[in-house]
Amino acid sequence: MGEGMKISDGKAVQIDYTLRNDKGAVLDSSEGRDPLAYLHGAGNIIPGLEAALTGKEPGDTLAVTIPAAEAYGEREDDLVTTVERALFPDPKQVQLGMRLRVQLEEGTRLATVSAMVGDKVTLDMNHPLAGETLHFDVEVMDVKDATPEEQAHGHAHGAHGHSH
Repeated sequence: MGEGMKISDGKAVQIDYTLRNDKGAVLDSSEGRDPLAYLHGAGNIIPGLEAALTGKEPGDTLAVTIPAAEAYGEREDDLVTTVERALFPDPKQVQLGMRLRVQLEEGTRLATVSAMVGDKVTLDMNHPLAGETLHFDVEVMDVKDATPEEQAHGHAHGAHGHSH
């Protein structure tokens, strides 16, 4: 099943991966969990990783370094804003590093409290991995044709109910 099948658009792919930053700290890993299932060509994963996986097949392992621009983008200074602590529903609960949703004109963004000085709270709406060069160690576990349902949904449906 899936023998000799190469990764290309429309394939349902399963990968085991470990993600590290430039300092070598592990940011994310599929270790101890099901492999990550994604639909190739559907934008389910960051562009730099998808590009590196094109043409690979089950059993292939690769180490991929992805610059921020092809991962979660560069940090944008205009996504950092300082607001009055009194604007929060429960000002006493605001803590450094907490994540919260912020309502903007263009929709909701996830923000991290990055600084607090007096009554001022700094919110950073950049993705936590923005500006980071990402280092992936990946093993391709499975490649198969996506089912019509997976193609319709725009993502792969994972390992459950598989027979190997």
